[in-house]
Amino acid sequence: MRQPTVLIIDDEKNLVTSLMFSLEEEEMTVFAAYDGNSGLAEIEKRTPDVVLLDLKLPDQSGFEVLDKLQALPAPPITIMISAHGDTRAAVEAVKKGAQDYITKPFDLDELILLIQRNHKHRQLTEEVVYRREREANVHGLVGRSSAMRKLLDQVERIGKSSARTILLQGPSGSGKTLIAKALHATKDKAAPFVSVNCASLPENLLEAELFGAEKGAYTGADKRRTGLVELANGGTLFLDEIGELPLPLQAKLLTFLETHRFRAVGGQKEIDADLRVIAASNRDLQTEAQAGTFREDLFYRLNVMPLTIPSLDERKDDIPVLASNFATELAAQEGCKPINLTPETLTKLCNYDWPGNIRELRNTIERLTILHAGESISVDRLPPEIIEAAPQIETSIADNDSERNERHGSLTSEIAKREAQCILDALAQSNGRKGDAANSLGISRHALKRRMQKLGLTGDEL
Repeated sequence: MRQPTVLIIDDEKNLVTSLMFSLEEEEMTVFAAYDGNSGLAEIEKRTPDVVLLDLKLPDQSGFEVLDKLQALPAPPITIMISAHGDTRAAVEAVKKGAQDYITKPFDLDELILLIQRNHKHRQLTEEVVYRREREANVHGLVGRSSAMRKLLDQVERIGKSSARTILLQGPSGSGKTLIAKALHATKDKAAPFVSVNCASLPENLLEAELFGAEKGAYTGADKRRTGLVELANGGTLFLDEIGELPLPLQAKLLTFLETHRFRAVGGQKEIDADLRVIAASNRDLQTEAQAGTFREDLFYRLNVMPLTIPSLDERKDDIPVLASNFATELAAQEGCKPINLTPETLTKLCNYDWPGNIRELRNTIERLTILHAGESISVDRLPPEIIEAAPQIETSIADNDSERNERHGSLTSEIAKREAQCILDALAQSNGRKGDAANSLGISRHALKRRMQKLGLTGDEL
């Protein structure tokens, strides 16, 4: 299992520096914040697996931060750090949602074990949940990355809500249609789901397509035409690529969204329609509105419940499972055995930036399935643009051992130098008294002595 990403929220800078050195040495990715607000901002930006949270912070209490963490859709593992004598408060924090606590001064090995144990338990729990969701086919949405888990949670919450307008924004090929169907299915799967791509219809037919037309309303209208709004009554109308909607029709759509009444082309009578409208665009509609190419009032009317769909490049952890699912699905479609993607091939897939997003990944797997049905897919069978993609070490599955060891050795050496300097600074400030130095670093005297032995420090270096 991968090592966790850790955020330390504590105002004792010596302690934070010492912790960062030790956790980075265990190949964890570590960030720091020195007050509650900064910590919450880091959590929103980086989505850490584990948060080490001090009970006493300069701007607010650890309890206040903990409450805000627990309100998140996917709260991180939280381990409370308390001073000696605050054990009762730390236990109370566990009751409020923290996974564990540790008191100062603490043994670094004990803390590392605490982090790893809680992280492993969370990963195993999430794997069980993921497998159950996958077996149940959660609205056809696949993914276990933090970005996808957050999106699934939003889909469930918004889908079950009474929201009547939802705006999906995200790059082309990221799965907006699938998300729209999932939102619809969460509310009422049996109700009608009507979809239209606003970019695929001629401008002169769009109004009649949406709102219908009476007989004789225009040349060739020899009978009454039922519009998509009327067909979607009681269910969901999905307007894909809404940014392509002509400005005059945008005004009529705005009126409909505000009143939920419409009039067919050539009609005199207003018709009521009770439905949810989901609009989608791969363009930044707010920027378009500011530029005058999209109605600003319509943007704000649609933007009541916005959902941003992440690109595949933002959820690379999902590439292996998506590729596997597509391989199985397309093999069944072609009536053949599924292809087998080698670890090296999966590494290449993960290192590619996927400008066409999920659609491009599916097309790639479809091509490989047709050309190499049931075979093991080596790297040389991938499209040239994927083979030639620059490697991205952080997503590599089959890294070169010697290169990895060389990088790790260099990193470890640098961390050791910084940690040694931090310890020497603490000893200097305490006039060589190891007990005081350990306290300033927030670790036990025993832990300090072990770190000094490991780093080859005697105290005579001062």
